[in-house]
Order: sequence, then structure tokens, then C-alpha cells
Amino acid sequence: MKGPCNVFFIVLSLLTLFSLKGFSSHPPLGSNKNGKARPNILIITVDDLTYNSVGAFGCKIPGITPNIDALARRGMRFTRGFINTAVCQPSRQAMLTGLYPHNNGSEGLEPMSIDAVTLPEKLKKAGYTNGVLGKEIHYQPMEKFQWDYIPFFTEKDSTWRKGSGRIPSLFYDYAMTFFKMSQKNNEPFFLVANSQDPHRPFAGTEEDLQSFGYNPLGQTRQFQPDAVDVPAFLPDIPDVRKEMAQYYSTVYRADLSIGAILKALSESGMADNTLIVFMSDNGSAFPYGKSQCYYNSNRTPLIVAWPGVVKPGTVDSTHAVSGIDLMPTILEAVQLPQETNLDGKSYLPILLGKKQKNKNHVYTTYYQIFAKIRYPMRSVLNDRFSYIYNFWADGKTSMTGDATGGLTWKAMLAAAKTDAAIAERVNFYKYRTPEELYDYKNDPDALHNLIDDPAYKKEVKKLRKKMLKLMIQYKDPAHEAYRDRNKKDVISNFMKQQKEKAKNTGKNVLF
Repeated sequence: MKGPCNVFFIVLSLLTLFSLKGFSSHPPLGSNKNGKARPNILIITVDDLTYNSVGAFGCKIPGITPNIDALARRGMRFTRGFINTAVCQPSRQAMLTGLYPHNNGSEGLEPMSIDAVTLPEKLKKAGYTNGVLGKEIHYQPMEKFQWDYIPFFTEKDSTWRKGSGRIPSLFYDYAMTFFKMSQKNNEPFFLVANSQDPHRPFAGTEEDLQSFGYNPLGQTRQFQPDAVDVPAFLPDIPDVRKEMAQYYSTVYRADLSIGAILKALSESGMADNTLIVFMSDNGSAFPYGKSQCYYNSNRTPLIVAWPGVVKPGTVDSTHAVSGIDLMPTILEAVQLPQETNLDGKSYLPILLGKKQKNKNHVYTTYYQIFAKIRYPMRSVLNDRFSYIYNFWADGKTSMTGDATGGLTWKAMLAAAKTDAAIAERVNFYKYRTPEELYDYKNDPDALHNLIDDPAYKKEVKKLRKKMLKLMIQYKDPAHEAYRDRNKKDVISNFMKQQKEKAKNTGKNVLF
């Protein structure tokens, strides 16, 4: 009887041990399929930041982004990272749905479709505590995002419209509060932390002071016009340089907010099990930047850091990845099932140091500005060239939007009266042409449209074909108009439909 008795107690002891560890046929919430705790997820975004305004991505202004640069040294920096639609809400909702705006329902600044599944929804069901800091109005309808913590929107002592999304100290306080909430819940966290900088109004302007009710320069470092660089896609004239200095003061303030978030994470003791993704939602709000389909519109300073998984200080210049790839990447990283209808594809293999096929082209889109005016554009980029099709460019319609509301555009208009080169740039920005082709290897600022150059005829033909293929692949409703663009009245009829659509989508804009 001694043997069976010992066996009985051994079995009983094992069952008790498994019970204490939560043994079951399914892993507990907050853990992966192996029962191991899932990583925390921290997504950090900045608002209207051109990719090369960051030191780690080529900015030559000393000390402009020390916190972002430090994060780049801790992880992987992508030189071919892109967002898919260069305006705030469509860009952000594409990141958290893995779908192009025409597939998630948020082409303008309206709530997305209730049918689209969001990354926060998936993570909430898996046992995550979800939080958002800043820009929460751009994740709509809010019930689809399952936020447990939205302080910039709810805290009465710091109303979000008074600049809370631009104050580094508040990012530290709220981030730390959220991390403690996650620890109290005994759950991994998912936090989307969004700086409202360097969106207009820029630091140091009277509008910044009036709009946000505090001393903006007390939160940042003020750059002087002679200490900054003017990007080649803008003319280097005094008022442009003045506004660029204000922009860089705002970039520096954004970096301070990022540093505050990372400081709170480090002090929380959870940094070692946290996957961090940093990116901008689109390029800066200057002509040929935001709300377009250029390199300076869609390229983003993408950094991914994950201790013990992503090798520190690495650079990937081989693969092209984009905003719609974020959701499937996070889902694979935490070992959750993928949604079957996603437009994006996980780039986790790249983070693990592997090669990945079918990551050479990126398809980008644009639909509608805040003023409910449609400027439909589509672009396909490969490792060298970008082909753009402007459905709206009929020689009469004039481009407007955020980029034409600042000091830079006014200065360009004034200079155009006496400077033929600037006049040409102003005219091209306003009216464009249906097709554009750029050699980004030699012309990253898109100064020379090669569409009619006979030397690039084969490249144009190849990219036109690729464009249509991607439009069909991503179920873009504009694909038939693009396919039949040379037939009479096809584009004009398409634009009439777009104008009617703008009226309807505009009814649901929430601010």
C-alpha cells in the first residue's frame, strides 16, 4: 500500500500546484497561449511631424529630439516606415484597425464604421487595461476603443482644450497614474500616448498662448530663425524661416513630452516587459507636407523597441512598412488571432531580425480635408520611385487646407509676385497635375515631376499597373475610375460623386 499511497500524494500535490498557478485548458487573461504574461504595449505618436525633423532620422539641429534619439538607440529604426493617409483621424484609425480609411469608414474626420474591429477591443478581451493620452477625440466612435483611462478628456483640473496634450509634466503624471492602475488591476497595459505637438499653433506664437492658456515657451526651448534648416520643398525666405523656427520649438516640446512618458514607464518598473512603438501620424502642416501623398507627407520616423526581443540600435532600410501594419504586428506579438479581413500585414519577423517578402511597396491614399472638401489622391511607392494620381486636378480646382493657413504660405504668395521659381511652386501646389512621378532616391523633396520624361516611360507604365493592382487588392472604390481614367467624363463624374459623399460624411464630424 506504500507505493500507491505515495503516488496518490504526488498526484494530489501536482494538481494543487497547477490549481495555484491557474492551470486550465486555456491560458488566463493577460497571458499568451503558453501561459506566459503578455507584454505591455505602449504606442507613442506625435502630431504633424515630418520624418526628418528627428535627429535619429537626419535632422542636423543639435539636440532637437534627445528623447526620441535615445529610444532609437534602444530599438529598431525603420528608414522606410510610412503612414497611409496623411491627416490625423484617418491615419490614427487606420493604425488601430489595420484597414484603409475606405474600409474602416473614416475617410475624413468622421467616426469609423461600427463594424470595424479595433486593436483596443481585441486587447481588452485578452485582459489588457487600455488607456489613451491626448487626441482621444480622433478615435471614434469611442465605445469601439474600450478605453479604461482617458484623463485629458475627463479630468476637470486639466481640460484637454487648454493645452494638456502639450504639457510634458501632465504626460508624466497621467502616464504614471495609468501604469499604477494597470499594476493594481494585475493586467498588462495598452497605452496610446499622443502629443498634440508639433501641430499648429506653434510654440512661441500668440495663437499658442491664447489657445492653450499657458506660457508655451516655458515648456520648451526657443529656436531662432538662423539656427534651423528650411527643407528643400519650401523656399528659404525670411518668414518661412521664422515659422520653421517656431515649428522646431514645438518639435522640441513634443520630445519633452515623450521623455516624460518614458520616464514614468521606467519608474513604474514595467519597462523591461513593454513593447514600444513610436511614430508620427503624418508630415508637418506646410505646403507639400500634410494632407498630400508626397514623401514628406507619408514617411514617418518609425521606431520599435522591445527589450530582449528587438536588438538595440538596429536599422531596417530594406522593408517598407506602414500604419495599417501596426494592428496585425501587435496581435502577432502578443499571440492573439488575426482578424481575417485586415489590409495590413504583421512585420514581427522583421523585428526579430528576419527577412520578409512582399514588403517593398506601400499604397497611400488621401480623401478629404477638415473643411469637407474632397481632394482624392492615391500613390504607390517602391524603394526608389513614387507615382501619384490626383483625381481632383482638373486645372480649375485649387488646393487649400491646414498648410495654406500659416505664415509660410502667405510668405510664398507674396514672394511669388516677384520670384518666378516660387510662383511656379505656388501654382503647382494649388492646381497640381493628374499624374506625378518622383525619383525619391535623388529627389526626396519631390521637386522634379518626371511624369512626361521619356527616360521614365517604362517606370510610369510599371507603377500605373501596380497602382491598379493595389487598388483592387485593398478594395479601393476609386479603382474603376482610375482604370477608366482616359474615358470621357469618367473622372469628372467620379469627382461629382466625391463632392456628394463629402456632404454626407461631414454630417458626422464630432468637432
